[in-house]
Amino acid sequence: MKTCMPLLGGALLLALSNAVFAASSVDLTVKGLITPSACAPSLSSGGLVDHGKVAAKDLEPNNWTLLGNHTLQLAISCDAPTLLALKGTDNKGDAHDPMNFYGLGLVSGKKLGGYSLMLGNPVADGTAIALIESSDNGLTWRETFPGDIWPITYHASFGDRSSGSWAPSPVQQVTADLMVQTLIAPTAGMDLSTEVPINGSATLEVKYL
Repeated sequence: MKTCMPLLGGALLLALSNAVFAASSVDLTVKGLITPSACAPSLSSGGLVDHGKVAAKDLEPNNWTLLGNHTLQLAISCDAPTLLALKGTDNKGDAHDPMNFYGLGLVSGKKLGGYSLMLGNPVADGTAIALIESSDNGLTWRETFPGDIWPITYHASFGDRSSGSWAPSPVQQVTADLMVQTLIAPTAGMDLSTEVPINGSATLEVKYL
């Protein structure tokens, strides 16, 4: 038995040294998928919602003022049926509610207001299709309805629940209404003695799933 102890001790030291070595390294994996399909989104009116000139006296000093609802036509054209989603990005970043509203700029250091986006009446490849949304980057989906605000942090897509749960469907040609609702924040404390631009900017991006 005594002659086995050095061997056991050596094996234990070797195992410990291997464990220490393994803990000092980490693996990096780079993954992705190159898809042959490409999709191009477009908006009617060049994606422009123009409220024209709004008189300062018509704005509420202590309440939000609704400037109006404008509806644009959203179209997505793909080379082939494709699983996709849409993601919005606020290029201004000065909204009162950055989850649901896009910013309109600043005046006198105050946030001028914001606008929300709503999707409706989607048609995919000539057939009506359901609107769905995901709050976890596409891991899970749920149905949404026309008139529901499309949160900035959510993915929007078009699909069904033929598999038992809501999921995007491959689409090639999609159209939908995109309603833009613009509101001006209470103007108390804002300097509106000179013209102030309503300056909103957003990017809608196709995400491949």
